[in-house]
Parts: sequence; structure tokens; C-alpha cells
Amino acid sequence: MTNMGVNNQFDESRLLISLQKGDIKAFEQLYFFYSRKLYGNILKMVKSTDIAEEILQELFQRVWEKRESIDATKSFKSYLFTIAKHLVYDFLHLQVKQRGMEAYLIEKSTSSYRHIDDEIAFKETNAIITKGIRQLPPQRRLVYMLCKIEGKSYEDVSRILGISTSTISDHIVKATKSLKSYYLSEQACIFALMICLF
Repeated sequence: MTNMGVNNQFDESRLLISLQKGDIKAFEQLYFFYSRKLYGNILKMVKSTDIAEEILQELFQRVWEKRESIDATKSFKSYLFTIAKHLVYDFLHLQVKQRGMEAYLIEKSTSSYRHIDDEIAFKETNAIITKGIRQLPPQRRLVYMLCKIEGKSYEDVSRILGISTSTISDHIVKATKSLKSYYLSEQACIFALMICLF
């Protein structure tokens, strides 16, 4: 049996077939061939060496777990980068949630509501806008948060999500209009309810 060392010609299809059968050496060779490129790409998006390393390890753990379903006739590189993109996407969602970015967005970007001193009124406004953000389409919500919360440029977000800057601009404009419209409609409902009660 031929030794598949790193100095030998890289035969991806053969390695994938071996990987499907549980060959750890084939897995290691695929890892060493692709990990550096993947790590660099992930690092550009998450801006953290520790997080990039964690995502890379999670990526190859998934590859190993799903090795039997890998199609050796298709581009393994595309397969890896697709998984990496989804893992980064999941990380960004989790990051937004854990840091309470929705509350931060309300505080920093809704200047028309900053004059509200009453704590109860502010909490009500906070709840309305937060609900409005959650009702935005997933990608529009993420684009809005990355630009408005993280302070990322349209170019950075374009690289992260793989969409054009014009599409990002369109998401921002439509998200802003949606939030304003949602807030006004909710306020009208609250006002109508108060009239009915009092």
C-alpha cells in the first residue's frame, strides 16, 4: 500500500474515499492541506485567534463526524468553506445575543428616543424596538447589527457575508424604515389601549 505522505502528490479524491472509510491518516493529510487557508479566512471574519482556532477545530470535527456522507466527486474545498461560513455566521449571531447588542443598538442608534427620562417609558420603547429587530428577516437583521452595532464597514460585512455593498446598503435602509414603522404602529396600539382603559 502506497504511503500518503505530505511530499507525495496530493490526490484529493483518493483521500476522500479513504476518509469515508475512517482512515485517520487521510483525514490528517486533508487537515494539513486545507487548515492554514481556512484559518486565515476565518480569522479575517472573527478578528480573534482563539475564536478562529475553535471554529477551525469545530469545522474538522464535523468533517470527521460526517465523513461517510462526503461526496468525493464534488469540490471538497467548497464543502469546507461552506461549513466555515455557516460556523462564522452562527458565531456572529451568538455574539450579538450574548453581548445584549439589541439593547446597545437602541441606546446608541435611536437618538430620537434619548430624551425619554422616565425609566418605564424607556423600557417600553426598548421592548418595542427589540421586538421589531427580531422580526426583521434573518440576513437583514444580521447586516443591520453588524453595521450599526459592531461598527463594521460595508466592505467588511460584504466579505463576511459574501454579499455586495449595494445589497448591504439596501438592507440598512429597509431595516431602518421597518423599525420606524413598527415602532409607530406599536405606539398607536398602546395609545388606543390607554384610551380604552381610562
